[in-house]
Amino acid sequence: MSKRTPIEVFSLSFLDVISCAFGAVVMLILLAKNGDEGDFRDANQVSTLIQSIAQAQQQSAALQQAFADKLEQLQQMQAAAASNAEQAEALQSAIARAKNNVQQLTDAASGLEQTLVERERAALNAGRAETRDEAVGGVPVDSDYVVFIIDTSGSMRQLWPQVMRTMQEVLNNHPDVKGFQVMSDNGDVLGQNHAGGWRKDSKAQRAGVLQGMRSWSGASNSSPVEGIELALKSYRRYAGNLALYVFGDDYAGRSYEAAATHITALNNDGNGGQIARIHGIGFKKRGFDVNPRSEVVKFSTLMREVAQRNNGTFMGL
Repeated sequence: MSKRTPIEVFSLSFLDVISCAFGAVVMLILLAKNGDEGDFRDANQVSTLIQSIAQAQQQSAALQQAFADKLEQLQQMQAAAASNAEQAEALQSAIARAKNNVQQLTDAASGLEQTLVERERAALNAGRAETRDEAVGGVPVDSDYVVFIIDTSGSMRQLWPQVMRTMQEVLNNHPDVKGFQVMSDNGDVLGQNHAGGWRKDSKAQRAGVLQGMRSWSGASNSSPVEGIELALKSYRRYAGNLALYVFGDDYAGRSYEAAATHITALNNDGNGGQIARIHGIGFKKRGFDVNPRSEVVKFSTLMREVAQRNNGTFMGL
């Protein structure tokens, strides 16, 4: 009796069938998953995506507009910065010009702010002195003959009490002189006297001069040049022993240099010396503004130069 061949359950053919079936199942699963999630075949998903794209475009447009606005602001700020730089440069130039003007004003008005202490010392010391000092308060008082040349214009008349006090102080600085005289800036002599003559020094004469000045109205053109010229010509024979005191608050002339040169030329005694010391005293109103065109600065500019060239001193009150 022949034996039957044993049956193999897991034969090669069986494994092939199983493998194919398993592969088919895997493919079905993969195809089913791609169908659920891939390729945006659902209409709702496409609509949502379009809306998202539209919103992104709007946001992009808003960002571009914001960028354009910021760029415009930056350009405006740059333009403002450039304008400020120009203004700063112009301001620096203005400051430089102002400093230069201040320096010029300071130079022109330096004679207006002389030391009050020296002036008081001059009045007090000389008022009690029995003999004349050669220099009191910085003003040489070594001359035996003195001529006062006083601006009698309307502006000076407003300061007349101060003018008279100052004249008395100057006289006190010269306690013993041989002669003195008073004339206006135009050359009009106070009282009945004439240019070239003298008032003999005495207490009565000094008091009389001050009294006469109260109502004096000598001719004036607000320029001391004419009075100085007349005094130098009239008192030339007293060369080397003569002093002129010029009181004023204004100079109506146009040229400082021409006037100062003319006066200096006249003040030549012909022997290499000068006829007179020429001093200047400038008066100013309260609250006046120092500028190159103000009256007292004009007078001060002229008389500082005249005094310097003619061995004198200038004081501003």
